[in-house]
Amino acid sequence: MPAFEYTALNAKGQEETGILDADNARQVRQLLRDSSLTPLQVTQVEKSEGEGKQKIQRAGRVKAADLALLTRQLATLVQSGAPLEEALSTTAKQTEKRNIRHILSAVRTRVVEGYSLADGLKSYPSVFPDMYRATVAAGEQSGHLDAVLDRLADYTESRQETQQRIATAMFYPVILTILSIAIVAGLLAFIVPKIIAVFENMDQELPVMTRMLVKVSDFVRDYGLYILAVVVVLYIIFKQLTKIPKWRYKYHNFLLKIPLIKKMVRGLNTARFARTLSILASSGVPILDAMSISAQVVQNLPMRKAVENAAVKVREGMTINRALDQSGYFPPMTVYLIASGESSGKLDEMLERAAVQQERETDAMLTNMLGIFEPMLILIMGGVVLLIVLSILLPILNLNQLVK
Repeated sequence: MPAFEYTALNAKGQEETGILDADNARQVRQLLRDSSLTPLQVTQVEKSEGEGKQKIQRAGRVKAADLALLTRQLATLVQSGAPLEEALSTTAKQTEKRNIRHILSAVRTRVVEGYSLADGLKSYPSVFPDMYRATVAAGEQSGHLDAVLDRLADYTESRQETQQRIATAMFYPVILTILSIAIVAGLLAFIVPKIIAVFENMDQELPVMTRMLVKVSDFVRDYGLYILAVVVVLYIIFKQLTKIPKWRYKYHNFLLKIPLIKKMVRGLNTARFARTLSILASSGVPILDAMSISAQVVQNLPMRKAVENAAVKVREGMTINRALDQSGYFPPMTVYLIASGESSGKLDEMLERAAVQQERETDAMLTNMLGIFEPMLILIMGGVVLLIVLSILLPILNLNQLVK
């Protein structure tokens, strides 16, 4: 039975939206009228493709927090014993976001038609990545979909929390940097010229520091907008270049050579890879397929290439830990834990432990870096303002000499 999205007016004249299951749109309109609602629009969520062909749908952007929430709700309902189609329908009705409701209803329609959940998710690859769909497929094949969904919910929530922590940690330093630059530029472009003009009218030689400040102020006032325009253009060019695989690879490779940044990049990507591989391996996905899928969640291109090359070496008979160690990108602790997992037969557990260890280390590193950066920025800002104030005060302190 297909699902239909509807928009209707209630007795108070307010619009209501939702989803109803019916044989056709006419039946949906009748059901709405029976519920004292006036139907405005009724649209079938997804039509059957007939010959087994599956159309890729555009669903818009779905935030990591929304994906984590719907995965948790779906996992909870499936674990409680609810049939899959009912769990999808209930989760769709729970959300207030139209695009998510549409996605879940479309997936439910395919499940009702006899397709697997993983097949239904394939219609929305931008929402459900390869790792997500492969894990669901493995859970369905093994008969442990409830446990797999629970692990997926933990993974998506953990990933969303990590992204939120990084965004929150970077918010204050970014705002502080922008405000610092804006304040200094404002002082040099508008405040300093008016004050210095008073002393320049005396036709006396100003102190060296003051003359330097005047030159900097004139430069900012005359070329400030041009500099800002050049910075914006360079940023746009940089963003366009990083969309080209060749240049993006060079940029990512450059990041792996910067002393402090490289450790952060390696830690974040290693944790993501280890956790994904752990979930896939524990869900019954073949290890070679799991490595290929896990490579796609690694954002740094050289590290992704290293994982893909490692998968080829594992296919040829090499152990995972040796294949990863040869790349030189993965931390020794992670390689050691993987080796321990391979020898003990508990690879998924060791990968999970490696992911947790890397996440903790990366969080501590980020906290320390920000803890150093923020006071340094404040000191630099204070030093610049101090130089400006001194440059203005020197002529005042020498005012008697200037008058003579």
